Parts: sequence; C-alpha cells; structure tokens
Amino acid sequence: MGKTAARNLAEDPRVAEAKRLLREAVREHQAGLTGVLPADPEAAHGYAETLARFAEMRGAPLYYPYLGSGLGRGPLVELADGSVKYDFITGIGVHYMGHNHPALLDAGVDAAIESTVMQGNLQQNHHSEKLLGQLLDAANRKGGAFAHGFLTSSGAMANENALKAAFQKRFPANRVLAFEHGFAGRTLALSHVTDKPAYRRGLPEILAVDHIPFFDPVKPEASTAAAVAALKGAMSRHPGAHACMVFELIQGEGGGYLPGDRDFFLALMEILRGAGVSVIADEIQTFGRTSEFFAFQHFGLAEYVDIVTLGKLSQVCATLIRADHKPGPGLISQTFSASTAAIRSAQVILRYMDEEGLLGPEGKIMRLSRRFTGKLEDLARRRPDLAAGPFGLGGMIAFTPLGGDAGLTAKFLHKLFHAGVIGFIAGSDPARARFLLPAGGLEESDIDAAFPILERALTETGG
Repeated sequence: MGKTAARNLAEDPRVAEAKRLLREAVREHQAGLTGVLPADPEAAHGYAETLARFAEMRGAPLYYPYLGSGLGRGPLVELADGSVKYDFITGIGVHYMGHNHPALLDAGVDAAIESTVMQGNLQQNHHSEKLLGQLLDAANRKGGAFAHGFLTSSGAMANENALKAAFQKRFPANRVLAFEHGFAGRTLALSHVTDKPAYRRGLPEILAVDHIPFFDPVKPEASTAAAVAALKGAMSRHPGAHACMVFELIQGEGGGYLPGDRDFFLALMEILRGAGVSVIADEIQTFGRTSEFFAFQHFGLAEYVDIVTLGKLSQVCATLIRADHKPGPGLISQTFSASTAAIRSAQVILRYMDEEGLLGPEGKIMRLSRRFTGKLEDLARRRPDLAAGPFGLGGMIAFTPLGGDAGLTAKFLHKLFHAGVIGFIAGSDPARARFLLPAGGLEESDIDAAFPILERALTETGG
C-alpha cells in the first residue's frame, strides 16, 4: 500500500510524542493502584445515588455495584467510589489485557486519528483487512481450512451469522443440534439454542433445536455413549432435517466451565460428517483461553469444524467459514461491524498473544491456570466443606463453593466483590464461582495476592 496522507499522519513524530506523554501520564496516575483499596467514604453517598439512578433508567439494578472510574492497572480496577479490586472476571472475558494496558492506549490513539469511529459493510478502513487476515491465519494453524470471515460487533451476531451460513448450505434442512446446558446467546433465535427455558419466556418458538447430553468426566465412556445414542435418535426422528450442530467445547454459563473430551467430540463429529450436518464451534468465550488460539485446536479437531465463531477478548467478534460454506450475496451484512478502536485493539491483542509467549502447553495462559487451580485444589483438600473442584481449562476456571447452593454461591460472590476480588456465577445444579483471567495483564504474584481474599470471603460465608 502506497504512502498516503493518513500514513504520513500516523508516522508524524508528534503522534509518537503524544503517545509517549499519555503513557507517562497514565503510569503516574496508576502508581497508587498497587492492591485492594476500600471505597472513599466521601464518595459513598454520591456513588449510591448514581447506582440508584442507573438502576431506575435500565429497569433493574446491576448485579454488582460496579461503575468503573476509567482507570486500572493490570488486573486491578478502580471504581468510581475510589475502591480498587482485582478483576478476575474481566467483563465476562472482555478485558483480556487487564486495565489500561499501554499497548491498547497506543491502539486507541491510532484509532482516534482515523477518519471513522465505526466501520461497517459499506465503508471499512484497511485495518479490517489486516485483522481478518490475522484471524484466518490463527484459525488455519493446526490443520484448519477456513477461507472466509465476517467481522461483527457482538458474539450473538457472530453466532447468528454462523447459523445462517449453515442453513443456507444445508437447505432445506431447518433444525439445529446443540448440547444440554449450553449457552449460545440471547437473541430470538439463539435463545432456542441456549438450553435455559427462562431465556425463552414470552418468546415465540422460531427455531427447532434438539439438545444432546454433554460430556461427563466422571463417566467418560457412558456419557459418550449416551450422547451418541441421543444424536442418532434425534437424527432418526427427523431424517435429513438437521442443518448443523453447535459445539460449545467448554461449557461456560450453563455448565460451570465443564470441558469436553476429544474422543467425545470425535464420536459425534464423525456421525455429523457422515450425515452432511455442519459443525459449528462456538468459541465466543473459549477463544484465546487454552493452549492454542482456539479450543478446537487444543482438542485436535481442526479438520472437522466447518464454521467457528470468536469474540469477547478479541474486542471484534467474527464468523470464520470454510470455502464450501461461503454464503450467497446479501445473507450476511451489518451496518456497523466494529469500532475503529476495537479493530486496532484486536490487532494488538492477537499479536501480543502470538509474540509474548501466551500460547502453548507451557505458555503464560496455562502457567497462570496451573497457579490458580493449584491453590483451589489445595483449598478443596483442606476444606472440602467450603470448596470442590476446580473445574475448567486454561483461563476459564471455576470451583463449587459451599456445596453448590445457588443462594450461598451468590452470597459468597457478593462478599468476595466487596472484599476486593471480582468473579461471577455459572451453572445451576451445582452453582459455581467462575473466573476469566486477564492473561495479558496478570502475573502469578497477583493470584497469590488475591487468593487469601477469596479464601477469607468463602470462610466468612460458610461460617
């Protein structure tokens, strides 16, 4: 690409100096964020009023009394009441680099001097092409064969696009297969794929979905046989009617961070391939949280996946598609695919993951996971009355507190929040506490500092 006026602007020494000054200013003001801090008493009343107004406007209170100030430091985040907490849920997986990472500051400046705030179907800047190339390159490692990709601003839209591509490919097949306790989103269509009736209350039935039991690590062979039998049964009841099956390879919200198993997935995917049913890997949450970019690569399933979706930590969501599933004109389009800031940030995050040692069996993701899960294992041994587990894989970690009672789990998580560590609930029977580590901005020492807070909150809740 030639030397444009925009490139001359990007390379202007004043822009570089502006970035340097901003990084310097942020570092100075981050200096006091070294650990958990309580709220500023003088801010407490105004903060409570702000939360109340916000709850009224949105029609429901926030799950946590969390309104960020706009400043953080790695895993630490400051709230508008002056308190500082360890953010171990990262907006349910979005703040992968932690808070106020200098590389993302630079990306934000680069975005701010571009001509468009939002990019979309009709007008995109050249960094959209670069980002899509990065994503396809990442997906095609370990034997992948994805030819096309579509950027979008939400994970739900990425999954909707995946369903549309599969339906068009397999027309007139009109049914979907998915796992029990799976989560795919809350749109009108995806609320049917998501196995939670509460999310469909009051909605018309617009999509026929057959749910298959998921893997049970306690009974691997029996659960695999049960899933195979259920899959064959559904396909026998509706011959030729299934367009695709959605695979959530590590069950998040519904399963409480329950990973599947390669042999389990293979048993199902072989049947689907033989029947001409498309395989969709829903990696909105799992992307970038295992030893590889994608969980399907971690499990060695690249040759079986026809469509994969990704999002959350990548800032920009996407649907990647094999050549034989390429949708026809007009099927997939979106006025806004993502903001320029999100696109520039996504490029930085992908490069960081690739170049800074996050991936691989001994990469930072898995090292951080071992540190955290090791502490949870020790806690479960010492106090089985308080904790069971851990569960999950890589940067997706959960444990069962206090026997898995949903009310006690929620009580523990709120106590933990006020003590200075943020997690979230997952699963239902049992309920679990889950964490999504900010791998790009977290060190093992941060886990060491946060864990005593977790154990103390758990003990106080159980007491």
